Amino acid sequence: MRNKKSSPKDDEVSGERLQKVLANNGHGSRRELEKMIEEGRIELNGKPAKLGDRYNNGDKVKINGKLINIRRFARKDTRTIMYHKPLGELCTRKDPEGRKTIFDNLPRLHNGRWVTVGRLDINTAGLLLLTTDGELANKLMHPSNEVEREYAVRVLGEVSAEQLESLRNGVMLEDGKANFDDIIDAGGSGANHWYHVVLKEGRNREVRRLWESQGIQVSRLMRVRYGNITLPRTLKPGKWCNVEETDLRELRKLVQKKKPTPNTAK
Repeated sequence: MRNKKSSPKDDEVSGERLQKVLANNGHGSRRELEKMIEEGRIELNGKPAKLGDRYNNGDKVKINGKLINIRRFARKDTRTIMYHKPLGELCTRKDPEGRKTIFDNLPRLHNGRWVTVGRLDINTAGLLLLTTDGELANKLMHPSNEVEREYAVRVLGEVSAEQLESLRNGVMLEDGKANFDDIIDAGGSGANHWYHVVLKEGRNREVRRLWESQGIQVSRLMRVRYGNITLPRTLKPGKWCNVEETDLRELRKLVQKKKPTPNTAK
């Protein structure tokens, strides 16, 4: 009786490169994971992993000494959703103080796990993207890809033209220079005034810190767009919806590496 030969599809499922599997599970980009392998921070079946190692079902993987739960899924099975985060919720899986987290309202998964594309602090509401494609999440967050984030900001008091110019040109924060790529006056009345601001990185509390650098207090902050994905007006706080396939394709295009244009000059 002849042994059953494994199909190419079986080989692909049972032998993906370790860094690809870990990236799909949300543990970093492939490049970051390759560096971690070189630094000896990743173990495969009790031994330091090497570049070129492949993951097979049942293998034991540790990162920095911690056992990792690996879930396998094909890209066609990945999901990406948008969630309207309310004020007061945390972007963490578990809170020691028992406070509500975004994961309390998300759909349960039978395969993979939700990876947040960036975070919003407890006092910031609005659009959160979540995906089971860890590599896509890392690309969308990486500063080199310069994916736009747009926020609606309500500030207290008058804002001068000089202050707006400073915010556009850049101010020095404790973690380096930062600026808004665009500032749009959205109107308001009395002491409250609304602006829409755009930036291409996601440093901790960056929007608030930029306004505070000018002595301006932010009274409300809401993310309304990430890349080409805009928070629908019909999506209520605490609710989620699937990202349409056409929008997801456009989102992937934002982080695709562009091939250099050949130099045809003679």
